[in-house]
Amino acid sequence: MLNNQSKYAIRAVLYLAAYADRTNKLSSKEIAEQIEIPAPFLAKIFQTLSKEKIISSSKGPNGGFYLSEKEQENNLLDIIECIDGLDNLNGCFLGLPKCSDENPCAIHHIVSPFKKELLNKLSSKSIAEFAEETKKGNSFIFLK
Repeated sequence: MLNNQSKYAIRAVLYLAAYADRTNKLSSKEIAEQIEIPAPFLAKIFQTLSKEKIISSSKGPNGGFYLSEKEQENNLLDIIECIDGLDNLNGCFLGLPKCSDENPCAIHHIVSPFKKELLNKLSSKSIAEFAEETKKGNSFIFLK
């Protein structure tokens, strides 16, 4: 359902939310090393997220990336939409172009309730709430 770019973006933003702030900014290289993803790929992702105001950045010797309080109120669906768009999540599970409740594919009625619940969960919980679970050790974004 999600491509690697969205997965990396979510992990990196949650890492930022858990371990960075306005006074303790992190570089994309530091984050990439910690969550074990390619640094050039993450730099490109962060450029997109920063441009769309999902994350903040500052240049200079004390520069880096962080999330403002307002940005921490965003949700994971905001990140996915910024990186991939929502077609993969909203589209037909079998890839049919016109699948809907009125024109269902063979498994539409099985998959549709799960997709609706997933979209609801991704949009109803803030980045800060997910990051708090990570800080408490109740969820993980890397396995070091």
